[in-house]
Amino acid sequence: MTYTVDSMPEADLALAEELGRQLRIDSIRASTSAGSGHPTSSMSAADLLAVLVARHLRYDWDNPTEPGNDHLIFSKGHASPLLYAVFTATGVITEDELLTGYRRFGSRLEGHPTPVLPWVDVATGSLGQGLPDAVGVALAGKYLDRLPYRVWVLCGDSEMSEGSIWEAIDKAAYYRLSNLIAIVDVNRLGQRGPTELFWDLNAYARRAQAFGARVLQVDGHDVAAIDRVLADAGSGGGDEPTVVLARTRKGHGFSEVEDRENWHGKPLPSEMATRAIIELGGERSLRVRGPVPKPSGLPVRPDAGDAKVRLPRYELGAKVATRRAYGDALTALGVRRDVVAMDGEVSNSTYAEQFAAAFPERYFEMFIAEQQLVAAAVGFSVRGYVPFASTFAAFLTRAHDFIRMAAISQADIRLVGSHAGVEIGADGASQMALEDLAMMRAVHGSTVLYPSDATSAAALVQAMAERSGVSYLRTTRGAYPVLYAPEVEFPIGGAKVLASSPDDQITLIGAGVTVHTCLAATADLAADGVHARVIDLYSVKPIDTATLVAAASETGGRLVVVEDHHPEGGLGSAVLEALAAAGQHDFVVTHLAVTEMPGSGSPEELLDAAGLGAAGVAQAARALLAFVVADADASEE
Repeated sequence: MTYTVDSMPEADLALAEELGRQLRIDSIRASTSAGSGHPTSSMSAADLLAVLVARHLRYDWDNPTEPGNDHLIFSKGHASPLLYAVFTATGVITEDELLTGYRRFGSRLEGHPTPVLPWVDVATGSLGQGLPDAVGVALAGKYLDRLPYRVWVLCGDSEMSEGSIWEAIDKAAYYRLSNLIAIVDVNRLGQRGPTELFWDLNAYARRAQAFGARVLQVDGHDVAAIDRVLADAGSGGGDEPTVVLARTRKGHGFSEVEDRENWHGKPLPSEMATRAIIELGGERSLRVRGPVPKPSGLPVRPDAGDAKVRLPRYELGAKVATRRAYGDALTALGVRRDVVAMDGEVSNSTYAEQFAAAFPERYFEMFIAEQQLVAAAVGFSVRGYVPFASTFAAFLTRAHDFIRMAAISQADIRLVGSHAGVEIGADGASQMALEDLAMMRAVHGSTVLYPSDATSAAALVQAMAERSGVSYLRTTRGAYPVLYAPEVEFPIGGAKVLASSPDDQITLIGAGVTVHTCLAATADLAADGVHARVIDLYSVKPIDTATLVAAASETGGRLVVVEDHHPEGGLGSAVLEALAAAGQHDFVVTHLAVTEMPGSGSPEELLDAAGLGAAGVAQAARALLAFVVADADASEE
């Protein structure tokens, strides 16, 4: 039988109580059938979800893309048996799929939820991420969509130790996100034993209130009390996010495991599962759906509008920093109503401040909270916006887990990191991104771009707006000459040959600042009668294998790769992997990279010290040519 909210009077919460038992039983059945999973973590929150789904979550289960739907995010992603039991209770998946698909190879019911399921907004399971992602969704709802949907988030008490949770509550309070409700399942037990605060709800409350949240406390197994608290939380009154602290018991409903240690992440053996189901009153097959929102009448994705993007134009030879070109291009893209931008409190260095000045209603400051910066971008992408998030490239490393999870979430986000490499100069190693290319290349399905001039940077910003997945643009602090005319195109996956002749003896490969040092090195080499080809490898991933193969073939297999990055995982690795994948074996590579820990100095001093300046590149080219000649002579002997 299917029940709706209209058929369940407020005075009669017996159905919600029955649903809570069903959710527990189905969590046990699914995890026992799979032989893995987290049933006890699901059982503690079952009453909370039963009341929420039956009475308060405004959701059209047959139309998950309806813009007016509330959002439900399991920040506590390991409680996936509970989420899938909810989906079974609403009728969107079958009982057979729950029992035979959970955690099986090829099934969409993965061990932790992902958007393979249309009712799941973001991938969770790396704790501390669901609530930060929800902040982005709530920002979109309040400030862009201007729709009354609420964003409900189930959090675990263990993840309240994650700093990202408090970044999220802080930013939710700053932006007055009364449409955001975090429900914390305070069941006292973590993976290896008790949590830091046990059941001290007052301690949690003080912390949440200190960050600007409204706090409500409830017995997480009293359905009537839960109903009252969720009604209050979802009312949208005031200007604060709400944190509901629910005191629960892990494994609630089955006396053999309830509030017992060492049952985290363990399915019940079949005999115990049978006893648990009996103690919970036997299997049920309730089909329950709650209220449905009024159709919004809006398209599934925000309307970009029809204004034409006019990218900035730069004179050949003019010195312009690519970080400034990013700000110029982003502002030009702002004529699209679906483009949003956010920054990590360095917008006067990344030049995102230009977008903020032109389109303040679509700019969101995340301050020094890089995890929340990336999470907000993910949240905006849930609602179909085109988010650009910028900060210093070095600081994105602290948000790497959020970037990794963004790929699993199938999010379309654009990240921009400025002040990369030793080229930044006197600030020293703590500010120099020397690992970012490797980090971003390792993200599944990512796009990694490193333009050498303002024209290419602007073009690639526009290309990123149309790119799915996680894309990353590395920008340069210093101003360098414009190399390309405005009409030149820069397709992702391409490269540019900036210097070449039929007599080329060696290829110099650079990206970003090292393109300029490679070009300068050609003049030095030409004085010795050496002709050098120069490749601007602006698309690091995907990479232009064809151009690399042609260069290797036409310049005797002699390649010098020059990158302002540590040698591991960056430009050199990308080139070698591409040639190997293409079946190329007849080549010799000299790889110039930052191999020593840098200190302070001028950009020129630091580049020269790392061997990346024009003199160092020319010297490496001569050495490679001499090595090849000597090797050939030795072979003849």
